[in-house]
Amino acid sequence: MPLSPGDDFLIHQFPEPIDTVFTGDRQFYDRYYFNMHGSDDSLFMVFGMGQYPNLGVTDAFVTVAHGDHQVTVRASRELGSDRMDTSVGPLKVELLEGLRALRLTCDENEWGLSCDVTFRATTEALAEPKSYTYVGQRQTQNTYRLAHVGSYEGWLEVDGVRYDITPDRWLGARDHSWGVRHGVGDPEPKGIGAKIHPDMSMGFFHNWLPIQFDDHMVKVTIDNDHAGRRILEEAVKLYNLGDERPPEHLGRPEIDITYFSGTREIEKAELWFSGDGASDLRITTTPLKTVYLKAGSGYMHDGYWGHGVWQGADLKVEGVDTPIGEPTERLDIAFLNETLCRHETNDGRVGYGMHENLAAGLYIPFGWKSPDAVAD
Repeated sequence: MPLSPGDDFLIHQFPEPIDTVFTGDRQFYDRYYFNMHGSDDSLFMVFGMGQYPNLGVTDAFVTVAHGDHQVTVRASRELGSDRMDTSVGPLKVELLEGLRALRLTCDENEWGLSCDVTFRATTEALAEPKSYTYVGQRQTQNTYRLAHVGSYEGWLEVDGVRYDITPDRWLGARDHSWGVRHGVGDPEPKGIGAKIHPDMSMGFFHNWLPIQFDDHMVKVTIDNDHAGRRILEEAVKLYNLGDERPPEHLGRPEIDITYFSGTREIEKAELWFSGDGASDLRITTTPLKTVYLKAGSGYMHDGYWGHGVWQGADLKVEGVDTPIGEPTERLDIAFLNETLCRHETNDGRVGYGMHENLAAGLYIPFGWKSPDAVAD
């Protein structure tokens, strides 16, 4: 294993070069995620970049829901031996200040989507509960994630329209996660997994909401299994930088979602909290704009493009243009949905932020007893 520039920093965790990770699991990953919006329904952007050391691949994408379509620029290349190189073709993430400021760029290209924006945190980074998943005796997920909210400054161009990005209204969230996560790289042979866990025989219900108010963030995570049993939860209020008030734990998060008829896509939702000492806060969410991660980002392997999938070239850059119709017309792309929402509390405060929702396979509390069941 060759040395890299990262090896000159005092950051080693075990007696191997930095480019060597703690496990040989092919599905180890290290990934940035960002979203950005203008506090309205004009557009919603998601930007992501990941490295997959055991697969020798790094890839990135930027995707924007704008008007009646979603445009994506994506790129993949050989990782090489310098994990500090966070560029993939026209896409780059530049760390300006740890846990405070990062710059995202997409150079001008033939698909008409480019940007140069800087994220600046307005809260401390929040360490989420670790995520573990097992299939049989095999651990298929063991991840650590940090998340926080902030503002953006710079510019974005899409469909020939240039937006001046100013921190007074252009907001969003970002996370950084790493570890082992099922679904990275080319699909594995099923083997005995076909017996233990047949495709979509069970289910997973996921909600991830970093909600941004003027002086704080409300961060909620709810993960349930197919029967509605809680796997992972988080509900915390985190005040902006400079406010010395400690984080407030809000109680057990609960959610009531109304889906568009004939779909698994959110029409509206309500959040509240239960248990001893729970907050009496209630939040009603109204969707404004959705980015469909299945539409070219790589989050779901489509038989050709996926996170960590070697594309057979030192560098490959592509654009994808996906029309967005009515809810029942986009069933093929509505799976892992990043839905920008307006959030209103029971005391009249208004905030903005994403409601990430995934309802995969069976979900008995909704009466979805087959993988293709949808809302009435």
